[in-house]
Amino acid sequence: MHIGVLKIKLRLPENESLKGKRQVIRSLTARVRNTFNVCIAEVDELDYWQLATLGVSCVSNDPQHANEVLSKVLNFITNCRYDCELLDYQLEVIPGL
Repeated sequence: MHIGVLKIKLRLPENESLKGKRQVIRSLTARVRNTFNVCIAEVDELDYWQLATLGVSCVSNDPQHANEVLSKVLNFITNCRYDCELLDYQLEVIPGL
């Protein structure tokens, strides 16, 4: 069993309230969850209107598959939302037992 972990830091430049941020993040996380069958949640920058940090994880029996799935999630997020700018990301596959 291998665990893939992706941390994505986004900037939402057109956002003007926490309510607007929640709407964008809720929509984005639902689309990612339904498309890729991964776990995704906002994990940091909760009180900032224009910043969001998302955590994404998946479990696989093949480390290459976990890396591929998370890379596709990253591409999906950067290409599907034009009101979000990718600031940084970290992708790691933790080898299993």
